[in-house]
Amino acid sequence: MGFRTKLSCCAAALLVPATTLSGCGSDAAPSAATASSPQPSSSVQGAVQGARLQDPAELVSRDGLLRTRIVVERRKVDVGGRKLWALTYNGRYMPPTLRIRPGDTVELDFVNRLSPYTNLHVHGLHVSPSGHADNVLIHIHPDETFHYSYRFPKSLKPGTYWYHSHAHPLSAPQVAGGLAGVIVVDGLREFLPPALRNVTEHVIALKDFQVQGDAVKTEGLKIGAPTNRTVNGQLKPTIPIRPGEVQLWRLANISANIYYKLRLRGQRFTVVGRDGFPVDTTFARDTLVLEAGARFDVLVTGGPTGKTVLETLPYNTGPAGNQFPQADLATVVSSGTPVPPVALPSAFAPPEDLSRLPIAVRRTVAFSENSAGTKYYINGKQFDPNRVDFTSKLGTVEEWTVRNDSNEEHSFHVHTNHFQLMSINGWPHHGHSLQDIADVPAKGHIVIRIRMTDYTGKTVVHCHILNHEDAGMMAIQEIVK
Repeated sequence: MGFRTKLSCCAAALLVPATTLSGCGSDAAPSAATASSPQPSSSVQGAVQGARLQDPAELVSRDGLLRTRIVVERRKVDVGGRKLWALTYNGRYMPPTLRIRPGDTVELDFVNRLSPYTNLHVHGLHVSPSGHADNVLIHIHPDETFHYSYRFPKSLKPGTYWYHSHAHPLSAPQVAGGLAGVIVVDGLREFLPPALRNVTEHVIALKDFQVQGDAVKTEGLKIGAPTNRTVNGQLKPTIPIRPGEVQLWRLANISANIYYKLRLRGQRFTVVGRDGFPVDTTFARDTLVLEAGARFDVLVTGGPTGKTVLETLPYNTGPAGNQFPQADLATVVSSGTPVPPVALPSAFAPPEDLSRLPIAVRRTVAFSENSAGTKYYINGKQFDPNRVDFTSKLGTVEEWTVRNDSNEEHSFHVHTNHFQLMSINGWPHHGHSLQDIADVPAKGHIVIRIRMTDYTGKTVVHCHILNHEDAGMMAIQEIVK
């Protein structure tokens, strides 16, 4: 696809700190066309560990507008406390968080200095998939500047989203190389009780990297290979909290391929949002599985004086998939003057329920792969940017059975519109919110309902294990009037 444009750069948006705010097998990914390096290593020698958690800097909208510039380039930067060649946005492995409000406009000059091409996807955001908005079918070539213009509806849901490369078939190497950051849509605090409106908030961006020589590995990526799991680009940072203090954590899996099964030892997560949608009723969990691309907004309460560990537990995606080992991610240190207890909310945001709306179309979306784990399919076909696989009508609700014919889990993702997960392997499911990511069990199926609202155009459906997407597991959905 050769849709290109060159425009002059806009003024940079305000950059502010963000610590406390008020108000599948052995398949390999394609090359990212970066320089090759010596033999790979599974760990970073001499890396800094245990430093205080640093929230990413922020690019913040003002008076309904975020006007900014993002430069994509390969640079030697700090990655987990060591200088490595990586793919960067604005010169950082952990780039700025984009912070907007419902109804905002974002005008973004996207400058590419990476070969052979790239593009930008605003993951989970309800916005047009066409033209200069969330159009993942374009290629932005080296030394080109593409002007993205997003006009978000006032109905946009508050929560945690992310942005990353979606340049087929280079998504996995480019995201694994570093091209991933967080987006926050403000407004979640409005559902919190008054005592928690000024809660301390942290981005907990889960981002992993493999090392090859003095570079972050981008070629021949193996999903199950040893990797370095970071929080906001840091190795095992320290997160301070006071005993009894409630914090809002924005948990985001912005890795290219891997899953996380999160546990905060001795504590529970109180979930207030999923995939950018606030929940209708909060719920507490000892563990949370974040499949590739998923996010949770959670409340965490400081325990007694002392330390505990935020970890990812062992997770197995199936006989043809991968076994991800346990890893410590961060140390939470509870200290200082205790905070008087505050009742956590139960009823939260207005419910979003598609279950009683008429269904216009029922369809099956089947995920499959070859025995070698090198080719992946949706309904028996590999991705073709010139073919429309599903046609949907604006304003209607469809019910999809997403079937997994393989022996490994897949992370199902739809662009443009969120969906309601109705059942898993025939068992009714109530997820308390709409979502844009859902795990499909090996040799299992899920049923979802999705409403086509506001926007027409070509969008995509795919597995968010990006090695799988790049190897064919993506399809085009066209929404028409």
